[in-house]
Amino acid sequence: MYKVIVVGTDGSDRATVAFREALELAKMTGAKLHAVQVVHSAVKTGFSDTSGGQFEIDNMRDRAERTSAQLLAEAERQGVSAEVHNPGGVDVADTLISFAEAAGADLVVVGNLGMSGMKRLVLGSIPNKISHHCPCSLLIVNTDSA
Repeated sequence: MYKVIVVGTDGSDRATVAFREALELAKMTGAKLHAVQVVHSAVKTGFSDTSGGQFEIDNMRDRAERTSAQLLAEAERQGVSAEVHNPGGVDVADTLISFAEAAGADLVVVGNLGMSGMKRLVLGSIPNKISHHCPCSLLIVNTDSA
């Protein structure tokens, strides 16, 4: 059914719910799982002109590395072939869409992020944007219980 599944994650509890759903689907179908954690370009380059800014960048980089290690360990425990990718980017939805196209994904999995009201109106929603431009099927996981 699925051969390549791409799941977006940011290391949050909500994203972990979506990752677990993608992991279970990969396990059931034998698909390769690609966890994509979009890391802001400033974090990728790792340079800030202030010590406070550099401290924040270092913390974000450390969190991304810890999340990557945790995701890979969980996939290995479940017997799922997985890779974690940390592409640089500013727009998460565009980066996930581009990655899904490049990877030849059959399915993209994202959490609903729980945004509502004015925040959703002003910022839009990652799942909404992906749903309009995704090159394959999209599963939006309800993460409100996280």
